Amino acid sequence: MSSIASYLEHTILKPDCTLNEVRRVCEEAMQHDFAAVCIPPFFVRDARRFLGEGKAPRLATVVGFPLGYTAIAAKSEEIRRATDEGADDIDAVINIAAVKSGNWNHVEHDIDGLARATHMRGRTLKLILECGLLNAEEITRIADMANEMKVAFLKTGTGFNGFPATVEMVKFLKGLSLPGMRIKAAGGIRTLKDAEALIAAGADRLGTSASLALIGAK
Repeated sequence: MSSIASYLEHTILKPDCTLNEVRRVCEEAMQHDFAAVCIPPFFVRDARRFLGEGKAPRLATVVGFPLGYTAIAAKSEEIRRATDEGADDIDAVINIAAVKSGNWNHVEHDIDGLARATHMRGRTLKLILECGLLNAEEITRIADMANEMKVAFLKTGTGFNGFPATVEMVKFLKGLSLPGMRIKAAGGIRTLKDAEALIAAGADRLGTSASLALIGAK
């Protein structure tokens, strides 16, 4: 396997994180050649300054996070602001409440709004499904919509609701995805063994706050 660092999105999304911690995450990501950092929307402008313009790693932030049931227009405004401030990638949570209510018309408009708002700005959308809260039929319908709307990534979950990423989740999403769609696993990725298993199952990116431990850095 190639260096695991190239799969890692060095993540800090805890509600009490500070500017100094975001700076540290950005510096660590540059030092270890991680694929991306994933930080709160509040710090996007600062993180862009820390990382510099047009350089690796990529800068990711979250939208509708972590519950997903904010209004479609609000999510679009979050995307507009995040991209204006320098975000490369948008990790956006679907409206899980709408899914569970069987309101598939709203789910479709929600995903379409996320895709359009991201695509028109030339950015990458990672659609967060929260697989631990969904059944196979629900995941399949969401994946079909994501395929139709040319979403770049399906993401297993937020990591905030007690559902760690699993090999089974990754394999299932991979099997539903059209060629070219990628998979991001997130939640509970703490050991190199877990990371390697998720990559072997088909994950293209891993979102984790344990990046340094995974590469053996002190």
